[in-house]
Amino acid sequence: MIEEILKKRVLVLDGAMGTMVQRYKLSEDDFRGEKFKNHSCDLKGNNDLLSISKPDIIKAIHKEYLDAGADIIETNTFSSTSIAQEDYNLSSIVYDLNYQSAKIAREVTSLYSTNEKPRFVAGSIGPTNRTASLSPDVENPAFRQITFDQLKEAYNEQVKGLIDGGVDLILVETVFDTLNCKAALFAIEDVFEDLGCRLPIMVSGTITDESGRTLSGQTAEAFLNSISHIPLLSVGFNCALGTKAMSPYIKELSDKAPFFVSAYPNAGLPNEMGEYDESPKAMSIQGKNISPVTSSIRNYCLSI
Repeated sequence: MIEEILKKRVLVLDGAMGTMVQRYKLSEDDFRGEKFKNHSCDLKGNNDLLSISKPDIIKAIHKEYLDAGADIIETNTFSSTSIAQEDYNLSSIVYDLNYQSAKIAREVTSLYSTNEKPRFVAGSIGPTNRTASLSPDVENPAFRQITFDQLKEAYNEQVKGLIDGGVDLILVETVFDTLNCKAALFAIEDVFEDLGCRLPIMVSGTITDESGRTLSGQTAEAFLNSISHIPLLSVGFNCALGTKAMSPYIKELSDKAPFFVSAYPNAGLPNEMGEYDESPKAMSIQGKNISPVTSSIRNYCLSI
């Protein structure tokens, strides 16, 4: 269904989850809830955990984006891999974390979805806090904190939870290392084969700065070529750059990709205090300026 809709119009993706969570000024006790009341380490800042400890907050955030007109809602699972959750000693709950997050998003979108404007749930898969291509030790460039197989296993568990929870598509996002992305795509294909199903896949990379390359050194075209062996719904970029700076890389994807194209940039670049000065109005105008560049070739998803 989503492929046919994209042939006719732009679909709007929701916005950031983390900044919305910050508005609630949550305490350590809020993150713990009853279930993790006696957990061994601090949990504040583990936003994904709120799908279990404070599900009403996650529901409320989803509803705000749906009220604003979003067609696609991302699950609250950007860091819901066993690798990322190791920082909180919560690797054991990863399946449930993804399942509950997907279930929440599914329940909320079902309330808003109509025949005229169907709403979709995208299972968010972040890059993890480990990179398979780069060494964290400048004295030992051959050293890696993670292997491809470890990444694949972690993503496999996440994908199963997301699908069982009811997502409509899978979104591999904020890709700074394409080898991590390949592990995710490998895991996704394995799960599809095991379950005998297939969902649309979106992939969104991150151009680190205005050099036009990802953190692992790839250009937009190289990034595209690295993942084009998978039948994707869309490819695009998110995070790091503002709308204006991201535009040329989105155009390059639009010119060369055999898939739909997505774009969800930051609100400009951060100032010296780490805050974003670009207004919603300015960002909206710049976002509309991307549209004629790409939609003449194929429609795309644009974040609000």
